[in-house]
Amino acid sequence: MHLIEKKENQITFKSDISDSLANAIRRYIANIPTLAIEEVEIIKNNSASYDETVAHRLGLVPLKMEKGEKPPKVKINVTREGMVYSDDMKGAEVVYKKIPITFLNKEQELELVAETKIGNGLEHSKFLPGVIFYRNIAEITVDKEIGERIKRMFPENETREKSGKITIIDDKKKEILDFCESICQKEGKEIEVETKDELVITLESFGQIPVKEIFTKSISELNKDLEEVAKKISKE
Repeated sequence: MHLIEKKENQITFKSDISDSLANAIRRYIANIPTLAIEEVEIIKNNSASYDETVAHRLGLVPLKMEKGEKPPKVKINVTREGMVYSDDMKGAEVVYKKIPITFLNKEQELELVAETKIGNGLEHSKFLPGVIFYRNIAEITVDKEIGERIKRMFPENETREKSGKITIIDDKKKEILDFCESICQKEGKEIEVETKDELVITLESFGQIPVKEIFTKSISELNKDLEEVAKKISKE
């Protein structure tokens, strides 16, 4: 693996693994358990938002939870005029404090109690801790004139020049293949694209779990199922 870019909740890297394995890891993110609001009891809501809308928005607020902690109850009791945000939720640690829930006009009120639950993305998307997306690295070969223009626009990409043509390596976080194809089509120029087996993989966390931990937990969940399959096969 080779790191391309790292941010607080996002990481991009190159890896020489198959598409099928990358896709399996991507899908098994849905098996990672996280905490989310499951049931909401609306005690008072005279805002413009329906009770169902408020409950739906609460369910999609990412929540943090310490290992071994019991799923907490969440309460909201707001009487002030203005926006009700996720940090008005008491009883659980929210990842992002300024997610809007609803707006209260003067003399309006929102009061509710909510139950949280540990679940996974196979049950509902609100339990997903993040996403993975990936693409194959490509080598793009164009004539020198077009290649020089592309080099000026994407100086971070590696290039090679041979026989009056320039090859650009599309292996960064920002994909440039579509742009290169578009400019060649517009200019009536030929373009050669060679797709490599190596992948550019981007992993993004919604904040409940650190981004690196999502990747390792997804692999761990995949291994559990593979072990179960191996056991069943061995009994046949």
